[in-house]
Amino acid sequence: MSTIKIGVTIGDFNGIGLEVILKTFSDKRMLKLCTPIIYGSSKVVSYHKNLLGLQDRIQFNKISDATQIKEGHINVLDCWVDDVKIEIGAVTQEGGKYAFLSLERCTEDIANKLIDAIVTGPINKKAMQMADFPFQGHTEYLESKFSVNNNSLMLLVNDDLRVGLVTNHIPIADVSSVLTEDLIVNKIQAMHSSLRKDFSIEKPIIAVLGLNPHASDNGAIGNEDLELVIPAIETAKQNGFMAVGPYPADGFFGSDNFTKFDGILAMYHDQGLTPFKALSFGQGVNFTAGLKVIRTSPDHGTGHDIVGQDIADPSSFRKALFTAIDTFRNRKDFLENYTPSKEKVTLEEFGEKSDVDEIIEEDFQENN
Repeated sequence: MSTIKIGVTIGDFNGIGLEVILKTFSDKRMLKLCTPIIYGSSKVVSYHKNLLGLQDRIQFNKISDATQIKEGHINVLDCWVDDVKIEIGAVTQEGGKYAFLSLERCTEDIANKLIDAIVTGPINKKAMQMADFPFQGHTEYLESKFSVNNNSLMLLVNDDLRVGLVTNHIPIADVSSVLTEDLIVNKIQAMHSSLRKDFSIEKPIIAVLGLNPHASDNGAIGNEDLELVIPAIETAKQNGFMAVGPYPADGFFGSDNFTKFDGILAMYHDQGLTPFKALSFGQGVNFTAGLKVIRTSPDHGTGHDIVGQDIADPSSFRKALFTAIDTFRNRKDFLENYTPSKEKVTLEEFGEKSDVDEIIEEDFQENN
């Protein structure tokens, strides 16, 4: 039986993306779970492999298109033939340009059903702007390509914590003007659909956070919650979605109330991501719900300040890989049987985070 083909974009090659990718696939057991295709350049991958001292632990199959993918191997698909200038730790136009090329080629292949899911390496938004990338980030780019009825959702997940956003990468000054009742209802619907299809939760219960402090305190601190959020929750309920709120964000996370819900919908970026990363940093996954394709990503950035020091933690990337595999299985089961997948990929199969390096070293010694 064929393994799941996972396309991996390298992100900014001046950052830690390739470090966490190569550390993850230095564990040979990963190749039993999936067939990875790293979209980038064999020269760039070799540079980072040598930088990390992984020359003897990683061998890859160099290919020029997805028809040459070899199962049971790490495949590196050359997206360009140029000799590029790698400037470790620097924000450069080249870093953005080739991250974009990697992403474009990978999305072309998943659109043509040559691969099954995408895990994206971290990009630097400034470098992407320097390379004329016309989107705010991965999420917006993928929404433009694969959104179902323009109803996608940026969702951060970790075990039983799932936090979605009504608005993504926009200035805080613009949030209230962008919010509408219809937008909030659409995001509730997108979260409900994803929780059922992607996470096998039959009847998800969704908590909705208020926009203003104290969820506006009955209009004492703004009217947006009364005029937009509460009507959206009521409309969602009428449409058959189990949405509850609005909850003041501070008390909601501070009281452990968040543990009672299958999904949490925040109004803006930092309202949702600040508590999520405080609770889950290094173990979280950025998941784009509501797409025709499966896309996950680690919950961290390019780490320009630590690149080249061999200290980047691959846990979040590995979790993103597991989530992509689980989602592929869950969607397949949902479409075929409408029953949850029984088989899960978990970190327990590979040991606790503190034991990962030891496990990888033992596995290498046993097989070499």
